Amino acid sequence: MNHTEDKRKSITVGFLYEGNKERVNLELLNGTVGFENRIFDKNIHRPGLALAGYVDLFTYDRVQVVGNTEIKYLASLTKENAIASFQRILEFPIPCIIVTNNNTLDVEMISMATAKGVPVFRTIAETTKLIYFVGDFLDDQFSPQITVHGSFVDVYGVGLLLTGKSGIGKSEIALDLIERGQRLVADDVVTITRKGEGILMGAGTNLVKHFMEIRGLGLIDVRSMFGIRAIRFQKRVEIVVELEERDPATEYTRTGLGSETKDILGVEIQMVKLPIFPGKNVTVICEVIALNYLLKHYGYDSAKEFTKRLDAVIAEKSLRRNQSGVRAVDYFEHDFE
Repeated sequence: MNHTEDKRKSITVGFLYEGNKERVNLELLNGTVGFENRIFDKNIHRPGLALAGYVDLFTYDRVQVVGNTEIKYLASLTKENAIASFQRILEFPIPCIIVTNNNTLDVEMISMATAKGVPVFRTIAETTKLIYFVGDFLDDQFSPQITVHGSFVDVYGVGLLLTGKSGIGKSEIALDLIERGQRLVADDVVTITRKGEGILMGAGTNLVKHFMEIRGLGLIDVRSMFGIRAIRFQKRVEIVVELEERDPATEYTRTGLGSETKDILGVEIQMVKLPIFPGKNVTVICEVIALNYLLKHYGYDSAKEFTKRLDAVIAEKSLRRNQSGVRAVDYFEHDFE
């Protein structure tokens, strides 16, 4: 295909094939022709209307999936008309064609596609299954993505992204969490991808994976040292824990009634600013942050519950004072220690 230079994000058809050949059993019908063709759209198209002659809205720049409907339509035509119908869509710069349900195309059609530089694949998978798997793959490739500096840990099933300036101790805290039974997703370099609406997925890079750099010690392999239970390959980002050196002039939340968020790729993620200083057990606090998040997820908010109790006490005019004006104190029965 002849394209002017396009700055849009794209992948090659060869990359698509390598990433899905085993997943959906892709079979090459015309070799590796057109593997350099580029795909610019994460959506998939079925060219039924285009084969029938309506091409005004033909989204030709997508992966084209030919299923039972398209095959039966071509079979209903005379060979001459079927060839003309197929030729019509090949006039557009199609990146590739995938034939599903173990169907096949006429040999002449495959030759025509080869001449136009359009790769043709076949799969035994049903059309809906093919679209699901390949669509998910394309969604991963084209979703908005950024890389952040931090440590990403699965704590009690909650994705905690530890951020802060270099050398503040993110990796050491993550290592302590791992030793306590939590799971490392990524350290130092965390790749965050927006999946759908309001969902961020975090993962490590192929190079670093589950290696960690501990200052004064060097690189360690978490998977080899702690076992497979200590790692995850990806996890949803749910809380950002921003570590910072304690500043006496800064007001930190004490009730938890206010909820601070951080915008990442257009998604608002809950953020906790955590002041640290020597002797503070940040690891335990991180676990409590995760547990508190789970409580809120299941409908219990500790801060709001305390506020309700406080309001109930204030609502009592006497504030539980006896008639003499002295505050009454309740003791546990028979407990006079």
